This record gives sequence, C-alpha cells and structure tokens, in this order.
Amino acid sequence: MTDNGVLRERILKGTIQAFHQKGLKFTMDDIAKLLGISKKTIYAVFADKEELFLAMVDYLFDGIKESERQVMEDENLETLQKIRTVLGVMPESYRELDFRQLYQLKDKYPIIYRQVEKRLETGWETTIALLEQGMREGVIRPIRIPIMKLMMESALEQFFQRDILLQHGITYTEALDEVVEILMKGIQQV
Repeated sequence: MTDNGVLRERILKGTIQAFHQKGLKFTMDDIAKLLGISKKTIYAVFADKEELFLAMVDYLFDGIKESERQVMEDENLETLQKIRTVLGVMPESYRELDFRQLYQLKDKYPIIYRQVEKRLETGWETTIALLEQGMREGVIRPIRIPIMKLMMESALEQFFQRDILLQHGITYTEALDEVVEILMKGIQQV
C-alpha cells in the first residue's frame, strides 16, 4: 500500500471512530484531533466531509465483504451455518458502532444514503449461491431468492430510514441478528 493509501485508510478508521463517538455530527476537526493530524492533511486526501463519508461507507461495506469471504473459506462451517453467518456478517471491529444514527442520513446526506442503499442492494452473489446450494442440499426449503433478498434489504433499509431502533433501545447488531434469526427459521427445512 502506498503512503497515500496508508494515510487514506488511517483517516477512514479515524472517521469510523469519530462516527462512533458523535454520530453524524462528527467534524473534520474531530477526526484530526483523534488522529493527531491537521485538517489540511485530511483535505489533501478528501475534498470534503461528504466525500470522506462516501469513502467511509465503501470502506465499511468492503470490510463486510472481506468478512463474508472469510466465512466462505471456512471449511469447518456447514452450508446452513454459512448462510446464517453471511446474512448477519459484521466485522468484529464494527460490532460496537452505533449504526442506529444512520437513520438521519436520508434527509441530511441523501447522496450518502443512496450509496448505502446501493451497497445493500448489490454484492449478493455469494449469498445467492449459498441459498441455491442450501436448496440443492435440502437444508433449506425451496424459496424464491428475490423475495428473500428483498426481505433482508427492506429490513436493513428501514433501520437506516427510521429511528425505530433508538426508540426501542435495540442496537443495530441485535436488530440484524434478530432479522437473520427470523429469516433463517423461515427458510430452514424442518
């Protein structure tokens, strides 16, 4: 990784920390202070907060995809375990993040919200292949995969559109785990 790539990743990790501490109200000053660098250094890599936030969204989703890849390579997991894990995959370093704050994205940062939506709706190839494998093996009942995908996407998008999790004191991780549990019970072969 180049020096600029290392700095970029460091800034993205600092942004995640700042988001964890302050939600969407984090500032470039917050990130600079956390990292012990100047705002000028941050602006040399990212033009503004929106560009930085967009990069953070991709960085977070790329981390999720990397965790998904690790699940797929784990030969100790059976197909059903892989499906359950991939549906609820969350890198350990993200489990403490308060994603519940993202419900404010749609109104305050519509471009970033659309990026989150896009990332939620794409990259399903691994999950689809697992579901098809599960049906072939008879560990899940025959389902219409587009419906399963729509249910999962819709649930997650609702978490990012409304403050329902905050209102009920439910963490994003708890909510994700429950959605996966409900879906798994619905598709498992009895």
